[in-house]
Amino acid sequence: MTTVEPVRTTDPGPSPLPAADPAAADRSAGVPLRGWLALVSVAVGTFAMVTAEQLPMGLLTPIGGAFDVSEGAAGLMVTVPGLVASAAAPLLPVLIRRTDRRAVLVGLLGLMAAANLLSVLAPSFAVLLASRFLVGISIGGFWALAAGIAVRMVPAAYVGRATAITFGGATAANVLGVPAGTLIGEFASWRAAFATVGGLGLLVVAALLVLLPSLPATEPVRLGTLAAQFRNRAVRAGVLATFLLVGGHFVAFTFVSPVLQDVSGIGQGMVGPLLLVFGAAGILGNFLAGGLVGRDVRTVITAIGLLLAAILALFPLVGTNPVGGIALLIGWGLAFGGVPVSVQTWILQSAPRDAEAATALNTSVFNLAIALGALFGGLVVNAFSLTAALWTAAAIGLLTALTVRSVGRASA
Repeated sequence: MTTVEPVRTTDPGPSPLPAADPAAADRSAGVPLRGWLALVSVAVGTFAMVTAEQLPMGLLTPIGGAFDVSEGAAGLMVTVPGLVASAAAPLLPVLIRRTDRRAVLVGLLGLMAAANLLSVLAPSFAVLLASRFLVGISIGGFWALAAGIAVRMVPAAYVGRATAITFGGATAANVLGVPAGTLIGEFASWRAAFATVGGLGLLVVAALLVLLPSLPATEPVRLGTLAAQFRNRAVRAGVLATFLLVGGHFVAFTFVSPVLQDVSGIGQGMVGPLLLVFGAAGILGNFLAGGLVGRDVRTVITAIGLLLAAILALFPLVGTNPVGGIALLIGWGLAFGGVPVSVQTWILQSAPRDAEAATALNTSVFNLAIALGALFGGLVVNAFSLTAALWTAAAIGLLTALTVRSVGRASA
């Protein structure tokens, strides 16, 4: 196995967070209320974007039925935007160069809203996939830029708190976006769920136009800056952990709705509420991991990989009834809730001076992992079964833990 160096390597002096924007750091006063509201608006925008990407996961059954496609084929609604976002995340910051980041964020949110409107009106599955392509462009670009907004908006003393707010939108979406969309789909229709996310995007557009100040590019991201991140061994290690954890999770989670129904015998009407429970467990996992990653992020990521492997391997054995299925679902949410904060902490510690470029790279890999995980999961489901997808995801979780621990041994 090829080894890569961990966060604590010969890379000089990594710090937990990148330095604040000089203009913001010069302010002697605290952050005004408008500044905090602007950060909250960016976080809500991130929530809307990530939710838009993952929304179909809880709606595969009704959407597949509406267009007469298999659940494996319906999983392409997750694969397509993930692949597109993985390309947009590193390339868009290069293409926009010195364009005001405020204008770009607003434009990408508008594109997401329009794409969801197209999803609402889609007369065929092909048109629905085309709308998901547009969603992918907006997701990759928005998240790559939004990740660095906090650093520019506040003095250095407030960077940690502001970053937590900004990343909180993605964390909340990862654990609550799908459950909320599933509930809307159950109480109304899957088209109503897409309409709701698009409407939320328009509200955020209005908020950003009012609250967010002009954000001209301080130093354009160049292809060379992105390429340099591959030479940072600590960044490579974090990217590898991201790919394995996220990809393995989505091999199974893309099909969580049919898993709960077909494996655990839970009625379709209970899927939405149970995914909200999953989300609540994920929020708890986020806080637990967030309190530990500063001490030893490698150990936290290893533990997450092992926990996911155990839970997913047990699902076809213990989760074959509602009680077992619900218990394992809660554990699943608890484990995956710690993934975003863990891998992002690794990245920020690894490249404090190139936070925007390193985060763009990790965002690309995160979305690529979603896409490939969903695609591979669909192939496994179509060729074998839902149970096979769970076992495959468990094996990837175990591989994550073994790989991260081997990184540790290599540095000893």
